[in-house]
Amino acid sequence: MTRTTATRTRQDVARLALGAMLVFAGTSHLTFARREFRAQVPPWVPMDTDDVVLLSGAAEIALGAALAGLPKERRRVGGLAAAFFTAIFPGNVSQYRNRVDGFGLDTDTKRAARLAGQPLLVAWALYAGGLIPRR
Repeated sequence: MTRTTATRTRQDVARLALGAMLVFAGTSHLTFARREFRAQVPPWVPMDTDDVVLLSGAAEIALGAALAGLPKERRRVGGLAAAFFTAIFPGNVSQYRNRVDGFGLDTDTKRAARLAGQPLLVAWALYAGGLIPRR
């Protein structure tokens, strides 16, 4: 297996894993974790909190399905997923700043750790989409 083929295989695994994670997370927005996700919607968002959770859940399902099911569009969808993770970052900041508990993030340390992890999701999406240069 050449270096390029190995890289592509790792990116495909990353793409499929991220797709599955997004479908699961989106489904949880619509079902069992709906209340927890409402805690993450910043108070300044000018929409009904539940609508934001439902719409973001639908977006995650669509992104995850596209990542998994449209490999020829991986660059475009990977970029969209990275943009989505960037767009929801203010919700995580709000949860930290307002000390809102949710998903076991019941201390400032845990909420800060989540903030630090958000760039990793962006990088994961970029890598899975083949947008980070191969080395």
